[in-house]
Amino acid sequence: MPMLLIKGSYHLVNSRADGDTIPFMPDKKEEWDLVPGPHKVEHNTSGKAKLRLDAIDTLETHYSRNGNPEVHQPWLHGRAARDALTDWLGFTTVDRLPDETVTAATPLTRPGWILTRGAGRDKRCIALAGKGTPPGASGTQINVDEALLRTTFNYHILKEGLAYPTYYTNLFPDLRAELTAAVHQAQAAGKGLWKDDDTLGGATVTDIDSLQDDVVILPKLFRRLVDYLYLGDPDNADLTGFPAFLDQAADEFWIISAGHSTTGLDTIVEVIDSKVRMTHPAEDLVFVEN
Repeated sequence: MPMLLIKGSYHLVNSRADGDTIPFMPDKKEEWDLVPGPHKVEHNTSGKAKLRLDAIDTLETHYSRNGNPEVHQPWLHGRAARDALTDWLGFTTVDRLPDETVTAATPLTRPGWILTRGAGRDKRCIALAGKGTPPGASGTQINVDEALLRTTFNYHILKEGLAYPTYYTNLFPDLRAELTAAVHQAQAAGKGLWKDDDTLGGATVTDIDSLQDDVVILPKLFRRLVDYLYLGDPDNADLTGFPAFLDQAADEFWIISAGHSTTGLDTIVEVIDSKVRMTHPAEDLVFVEN
């Protein structure tokens, strides 16, 4: 799979970096202009931009939309993923405020490289994150195979069971299969979040606090539930309208095992009273990138 290689450095201070988002600054900021696709990478004058790490979704440590109060998923696995990223990159100490803003880090930055095929609608660069010697010349397209994928943080965090796989159509099937193999290994070993996962078994959602403190579910499903609850009384959840809300959101995705595309998470989400569950695992879905 051809991807653009960009060499640079990872930065933490003044960010709210978590397990799947971190600022990155290329050694040559003009290389952001080489990122393909319809969306440009948003960066500051020095070239610093936000990465969205491809194919993974870690539990939310801070989420807010449409002016609603900021919420989070259960802290244990979200913070474990956050710390796994900084540890893997080589940051030895990280100081944070209660709202997760980083105030200090040692060292201040860490060198590394990314592999990308584009930016999202939110103008974050969608990337595989690497460290150590780059696998080619910065600013050039290189072929990413399974062996190279296994050197990235994206693969590492799935193997450790601290992220859900969340695939989009930009990722080639051979790489997706390699990541899914790592997910299945982590599931079989009961690693990380998998020992607490409620996505398929069913999460009991009675109010916004139950989402924040009790249930471990796919972050995409968490975000949809939060947005839905804040349309009504978040302290007294009524889930009867949630399927219709999912239908209106109109997420487009493929179900790999069924071999067809569909629209609306309501087709794979079941609601019975206060219990919500997905009928297909995350690794069986491939979302269409907007």
